[in-house]
Amino acid sequence: MEKTWFITGTSTGLGRILTERLLDRGDRVVATLRRAGALDDLQAAHGDRLHIMMLDVTETPAIRAAVAEAFALMGRIDVVVSNAGYGLFGAGEEISDEQIDRQIATNLVGSIQLIRAVLPHLRAQGGGRIVQVSSEGGQIAYPNFSLYHTTKWGIEGFIESVAQEVAPFGIDFLIAEPGPTSTEFGAGLDHAQPMACYENTPAGEVRRAIASGDFAIKGDAIKTADAMITAADTEKPPLRLALGSTAYTSISRALAERLRVLETQKNMTFSADKNA
Repeated sequence: MEKTWFITGTSTGLGRILTERLLDRGDRVVATLRRAGALDDLQAAHGDRLHIMMLDVTETPAIRAAVAEAFALMGRIDVVVSNAGYGLFGAGEEISDEQIDRQIATNLVGSIQLIRAVLPHLRAQGGGRIVQVSSEGGQIAYPNFSLYHTTKWGIEGFIESVAQEVAPFGIDFLIAEPGPTSTEFGAGLDHAQPMACYENTPAGEVRRAIASGDFAIKGDAIKTADAMITAADTEKPPLRLALGSTAYTSISRALAERLRVLETQKNMTFSADKNA
């Protein structure tokens, strides 16, 4: 059955691939982007099944206007994909105030405001699904990506709460958590000005691994997009979906260690209760 999708950040990467794959199977897509002309080839190939909108997700009034236009145009939108975002690369001390503000405005606040904007429309139509493109970095952390992780951990916490709030309206969520994947993510990194004192630290090690190409990237972008579509098509997808062997390994290791440490604290933890 044909579905209608609303996807942000479709110029490149997973957003572009999702748009291509969905159009190829006969679905309709409202695709937002910031770079005019990036989807002209798909427009020519698929005609009125693709509707393109210019949108900067750091502009909240523009998000609300685009969402309202999309629902008015399409009548119903089955799946909203919050994909717009980028990586900020640098140790926490190295990144500038401006870089921090832009990263949070794009990845975190932009995603929050998109979700807030679509909820009234999804309620009015009797339900729908929201797919948030997060990362394995929403549950684990690498050195040199502190602000990127801030946004991913933040949006996952927001969704964990909102998903409970809107479930009675037939609205559910899928958080996609890819590991390192062969997209244009690396090329789009915003780099902080390196400080020499971090050269021989874990931050410096990650910086060198990225620069040399030694940072392992096992994820396939098309397979990742296909898995996201398959999960979004299911009647009841999981709240979180790890994508790729790196994501599975790193997340499972982090969760196991977190639980191990929690168990060692049990006596002290319980001692904080009133009647302990």
